[in-house]
Amino acid sequence: MPRKEQGWVTFQTSEDERKILEEFCEQSQRTKTEILRELVRSLNQHSSTPISPPTHQEEQEDIYYTQKPDIESSIPKKSLKVSSRNILKGVVKRVIYGAVNSEVTLEIIHKVELTSIITRASAEELELSEGKEAYAVIKSNDIVIARE
Repeated sequence: MPRKEQGWVTFQTSEDERKILEEFCEQSQRTKTEILRELVRSLNQHSSTPISPPTHQEEQEDIYYTQKPDIESSIPKKSLKVSSRNILKGVVKRVIYGAVNSEVTLEIIHKVELTSIITRASAEELELSEGKEAYAVIKSNDIVIARE
């Protein structure tokens, strides 16, 4: 739950606007809160008054509450669709290529890393390399790596 100092915003929408938001949430596999936070944060680009970026604690809370990636506002026409609901956005820290498999480590938030063993072919197809954004998709006891 949000902390008291974060505050709440409540507003009314038409039925059509609500449906648009819900369809967008379903397509992007994100919550309404995530979409609206991203929209508000994007207003910083259009404002003459700078808005400070989210704090480390706010970013951590988003991850713990939503377990979904914070995808940029320019969503591709064909976005990735997966059945897993635990999707974490990260940055590739290292890729160790083996003859058959590769070990891929993503940094999800500062000093929080996830490592997955995927096939070498998958790592090459995803063009994984240090510094690129990727997603940890967690289903049961498996962690798979994905890219837009």
